[in-house]
Amino acid sequence: MSSPQVVQCTLEEHGEAIREILNDAIVNSTAWFDYEPRTQANMVAWFEAKRVGNYPVIGLINDEGVLMGFGSLGSFRPFPANKYTVEHSVYVHKDFRGQGFGKQLLELLIDAATKLEFHVMLGGIDASNTASIHLHTQLGFVHVGTLPEVGYKFGRWLDLAFYQLTLTTPGNPSGS
Repeated sequence: MSSPQVVQCTLEEHGEAIREILNDAIVNSTAWFDYEPRTQANMVAWFEAKRVGNYPVIGLINDEGVLMGFGSLGSFRPFPANKYTVEHSVYVHKDFRGQGFGKQLLELLIDAATKLEFHVMLGGIDASNTASIHLHTQLGFVHVGTLPEVGYKFGRWLDLAFYQLTLTTPGNPSGS
């Protein structure tokens, strides 16, 4: 198998595949603190929010054109003083997990956040998700806090752990 192709995901080309990956995470895991699978209308709004915020959605495509996973940046909080902080998400299709694609996607997001001159990347992770925590710490993210029992899914309380990577950008931050 050759190396996957990196693509900038679009609603038209990748929306349905992203929806499938997200819905698997919603229905079968605690990676997403939601109960209801995403609809096509949800995906239209999601991609529009990414476009308006200038947040990339980066995917990995295999030789057969299958989207193996994607990562995205998004708003952390909607206040001007938080403009240099982004929250990120990485999801890998269930058939391609454990092959290093999550790491590759997170590295691509770090590069994108740096080029876009963000200063902090935050990942909110179910505190029991040791694989995601290991991935983040392997790439330099540090644990900055845990919110206990802020989620409830599959009959149990979930703790939300935050992992942060501080970047050297922006070169010339503005307070306005």
